[in-house]
Amino acid sequence: MNKTVLMGRLTADPQVRYSQGDNATAVARYTLAVNRKFKKDGEPTADFIPCVVFGRSAEFTEKYFRKGMQVAVSGRIQTGSYTNKDGNKVYTTDVVVEEQEFAESKAANQQNQQSAGSGSIPASDGFMSIPDGMDEELPFN
Repeated sequence: MNKTVLMGRLTADPQVRYSQGDNATAVARYTLAVNRKFKKDGEPTADFIPCVVFGRSAEFTEKYFRKGMQVAVSGRIQTGSYTNKDGNKVYTTDVVVEEQEFAESKAANQQNQQSAGSGSIPASDGFMSIPDGMDEELPFN
């Protein structure tokens, strides 16, 4: 069985191309930074996993995924090789994504983007406080 499940952050905006021909298919590529469980010299470490997505899922990727977003993917590992323009054989390993989804809310992603840019520290519990007077407007009281 060849199945992998990953959760990480996009290192850059996805690159999307379309195949040639009558039935052009979208092909999206992105790299996920996946944190390792153990730290090296007290610093967090990550693996950078190349992912490729095809068809409608690639179109979804193009429309909604951006650098820094946390996403969860599942798929299969695919290896391959090609000869580059210098005549050297290059080996590749990609995750062919079968399912992908957001792993955090839009608000949390925006908060992470702002805190990364401003140097501020996000709330420790990850939740936003409700302003005074809003309790009456919440539908689940």
